[in-house]
Amino acid sequence: MKKILIAASAIIGIAGLHAAFAKDETMHQGNHNQMHMTDTRTSLGLPAKMKQHQLSNMREHLEAIKSIAGLMSENKFEEASEIAHTRLGLTADMQAMCNMFENKSFRALGTAFHKSGDDLGDALKTKDVNASLRALNKTMQYCVECHATYRQ
Repeated sequence: MKKILIAASAIIGIAGLHAAFAKDETMHQGNHNQMHMTDTRTSLGLPAKMKQHQLSNMREHLEAIKSIAGLMSENKFEEASEIAHTRLGLTADMQAMCNMFENKSFRALGTAFHKSGDDLGDALKTKDVNASLRALNKTMQYCVECHATYRQ
């Protein structure tokens, strides 16, 4: 009898967990779908080829930030600085790319992001961890602001 009660309790418990997870998943999907329906970010209206290029650039920026954080953890500030300047900074190529966008606010935000990449590179050269983290935070804040404001 005791084994039957334990088995029944286990089955009821598993069924309850399954129902709870199913409800949670349904709610998650509902919220996810609702998020897409109420997306109020400004569309950049990019053609498909330019959209893919821009998305690729943003993934490269994210990879650069990850590399910088990893190099900082290993006290490799010179290498991190080089990455900040070359992959996040306002190079001539990045300036030209930013200037291609018609949306002036997006263009200004992109330019500010890339300038902050150069500021990050400069901070990293000092090997001051706190100054470098503040600069990294500022650069990442531009990422957050841009993604909160614009969509492809």
